[in-house]
Formats: sequence, structure tokens, C-alpha cells
Amino acid sequence: SHPPLCLPGIKCGGVLSAPSGNFSSPNFPGPYPYETECTWLIVVAEGSSILLSFSHFELEDHAACAYDYLQVYNGAAQDRGNLLGTFCGRSLPPPFSSAWHVMAVVFRSDRHVAKHGFAAAYQKDACGGQLTGLSGEITSPRYPESYPNDAECRWSIRGAGGDGPLTLVFTDFQVEGGQGCGFDYVALFDGPTTAAPCLGRYCGSTHPPRTVSSAPHLLVLFKSDFNIGGRGFKAHFYSAGECQEVFTAIKGNFSSPRYPNFYPNNLKCQWSIQLPPGYRVKVFFLDMELEGRSSLTGGCDYDHLAAFDGGAENGSLLGQWCGWESPAPVTSRRNQLLLVLHTDRNTAKRGFSVTYVGVVPMNVSCTRTEFHIQIPVQSLAQLERNRIYLGTPSCAAQVVGGNFKIHTRFDTCGTKSQKRNNTSVIVSTLYIDFSVGDQEDVHQYEVQCEPKRKEASVTLIAGPDPSRLSQAENLVDAKQQDGGAMDTHEIKSQDTSDIVFISICILAGLLMVIAVVGLVLL
Repeated sequence: SHPPLCLPGIKCGGVLSAPSGNFSSPNFPGPYPYETECTWLIVVAEGSSILLSFSHFELEDHAACAYDYLQVYNGAAQDRGNLLGTFCGRSLPPPFSSAWHVMAVVFRSDRHVAKHGFAAAYQKDACGGQLTGLSGEITSPRYPESYPNDAECRWSIRGAGGDGPLTLVFTDFQVEGGQGCGFDYVALFDGPTTAAPCLGRYCGSTHPPRTVSSAPHLLVLFKSDFNIGGRGFKAHFYSAGECQEVFTAIKGNFSSPRYPNFYPNNLKCQWSIQLPPGYRVKVFFLDMELEGRSSLTGGCDYDHLAAFDGGAENGSLLGQWCGWESPAPVTSRRNQLLLVLHTDRNTAKRGFSVTYVGVVPMNVSCTRTEFHIQIPVQSLAQLERNRIYLGTPSCAAQVVGGNFKIHTRFDTCGTKSQKRNNTSVIVSTLYIDFSVGDQEDVHQYEVQCEPKRKEASVTLIAGPDPSRLSQAENLVDAKQQDGGAMDTHEIKSQDTSDIVFISICILAGLLMVIAVVGLVLL
């Protein structure tokens, strides 16, 4: 028979709703019990934030914290996107500042090796703290109400994107001004403490410039004196790498943070594609699973991905997506495109994966017998003319003025006649070879002409990653080219030549008729 269970089960965790408080592992400072799991949910007034700090910490150690561990969540513990960190061993976790009014702490022990555990304290609306993550937001105390006098807040930001720098962008700023910012001010330091180099000291109502650190640490210091306040400030930070990248290569690919695992909550990430003048950017969506649409509005009110034409969010919106979608490709109207991912404070999903390719600026036109292809040299300045050819390398482009030009008859350069939609068309392949060393990188465009209508188009058939694309995407249409005036001129000149040709034929026919009539009369 089993001995009777005389000791009650361990009680731990619970909801902490006071403005401040303390909690600790069961039996602290004695050894915590085996096989225990506790969850503390800290909930303060909506609109407030929580500062969590640890005074003691000793758990069983493991490289991956697989045995005993403590986890801190920026919100409810059930959502993996809220996880701020997992800790074990003897190193004290840093202080954490929540992005909203809910924070969760989970403690778990296994059936072996018990240590002394931890002691923690929290406080509502305490300014400053340790911020760790791919992106985040900081605001002055009581923002957007006037900040208090005699305040001193220090936010030590550590990026989660590896060793890359941090970027800090102020979206609102109103702090008491003064000569040399000697009264109230915000100071930025290129490191975790005020001993690091100062990146700037700001006051007044002008937004501080976009600031980029040299390492994955940045300290924001806010101080106010004994009188005269202001609305304060609001700023976002981004970790370079997973959450903020700039692409300048002709093609590339990227995905949401932690893809294909769940992305974090409370993100605002930006990916900027910046190509040479004349190019356009075409983005192909390979996979997308974000939080779904609002059941109330039917819109993408929660997590969403948006594409903007140009390099900033004030550009024209090309599209906005959420849920489990397979969006059609989008193309910019100019040489820059910005993708922005917003995630809210709960319900994370797998995220997205995209690939992009730069659409080479070109004018393609045709007569009844010839292709005319023209590409600005500055768009492919690094390429020799023999890297651009139609059908075969023997049909390479010529450099005429500031353009690569290919003028060729339909019976050369690998052209073929085909029937498409019961229409006869002439088809060939334009090759643009970007290969460097052993890295083969050849973009292929199908060039097509409908001789009867003298209409030409060009379609990308290999570029970003043909195996991942379900169908060829029409990237350039002569009718939609920015250089449309040139197309119109060429088409008009072609039309004129045809008219001249027809006129000559008619004149010759008339002369033959006159000659025949003359012979009959004779």
C-alpha cells in the first residue's frame, strides 16, 4: 500500500493586479520543489506599462535551459509571439519593460536538481528598463499627457537580430527647449551605458534624426527638471537583420522574423528594396500566413503586411495583406519598394517569405519583320555588351549612344513562329547575364511580337527563382513603359514606313495596269 499524502500540493502563480508587488519561486529562499510549474500574470491599468526586475536568481543550469527555466512574456504566456526570453543558471535576467499592461512569468522545474530559485518585483509605469527584441516602442512617462517633473529614465535597448546595429526613429517629440538643451532633454548613447559615445542630445519640438548605433546596444536617457514640461516623445527601435534590411542587389529574397516559426508580437519591421534608376521592383509572394481579418470590419486590423511604392510609408500603397493569402505579385512604379510588417500584441502565425527581382528598364517594339530592343546603358553599367543577347550569343547588343540596342530580323537570333490564342506571333529569348565568377545568374525574358498588329511585349521567364514560381509573369509591356513617348514614336515611324511601302505597291500596280492597257490599245 502507498503511504497517505499528508502534504498539500504546491500553490504558486496567480494574477497580480496591484500597481506594484513582489513574487518568488515556491519555498524561496529555500530550494524550490521538483516537477513544479507556476504562471504569474501581471495585469495593471490599461494604457500603463510594467517594469519587471529580479533581485535573486539561481536555477539548474543547461545550455538550452531544457531542465529548469523561467520565461518572461510581453503579454499572455499562451502566445509564443510574446516570449521575451528564457533563463536558467545563476545569471540575473535583465529588467524588462512591457509594451502594454499585461506581462506573464512562467517558472518550471523538472524531477532532478533543485536550486534556490528567484525573487522578482514589478512596478506600474516605471520609466526605463531593459528592452530586448527585434523591434519595440518607447514613450516618455504618461505619454501623450505631459511628462512629470524631475524624471530620469534610462532605456537600455539590446537588439535580438544578432550583432547588427539598432535603428531608432522618433514619431513624436515635444520636450521643453532651451539653449544647449540644459533643462529637459533626450540623450542617445552608442552602447549600453552613459560611458558610451554620445550620439546626440535633443529638446524642443523638432524630431531628432533617425539614429543608427554601431553595435546591437543603444541607451536612451530622458531627463526633466523641476518645471515646464511637454507632451514628451514616442519612438520605435528596429534590430538590423531580421527586422530591418535594405536590399540593393538586382534580385533577392527575405522572410518574416523567425520564419517558418511563429513571428514575435509587437513588431514593426521594414524591408527596403532600392535598385538603380530606371528599374522597377517586382515582388513574388512564396508563402504567407498572418493573423486573419477582423470579424467586425473584415479588414486587416491586426497583423498585416503592406507594400509601398517608393522608400517610405507615405508612398502609394501597392497592397495590404493578412491571413492565409497567396497574393499576386506586385510591381513598383519606380526603383524603390518598401515592405512593412505590423504585428499586434497577440496571435502570432508562421509569417511570410518573398522573393523579388529588378525589372530591367527596356523598350521593346517590332515591325512586321524585325525586333527592336533598347536598354539604357546606365541600367546595366557593369555589363559588357556581349552579356546582353537575343537568342544566341552571336546576336549581342550594340552600344549606340547611351543605349544597348538589338535590331534583328525575325529569321535570325533563334526566333520562332508560334500560334497563341489563334494568333501568329514571333517569339525569341533575351538573355541578360549578371554572372560573377562561378555564381551563374542569367535573367531570361521572352520577347514576343504580333506582326499584324506590330505589338511587342516582354515576359520574365527566369530570374528570381523559376522553380518557385508557378507561372511566368509579364513584367514589361511596351504600352505601359515609362518611356512611352519613344514607343509611340517608333510605332508611328513603323506605321509610316508601312504606308510608304503600300503606296509604292499601289503605284506600281497602277503603272502595270497603264502599261497593259497601252499594249492592248496598241
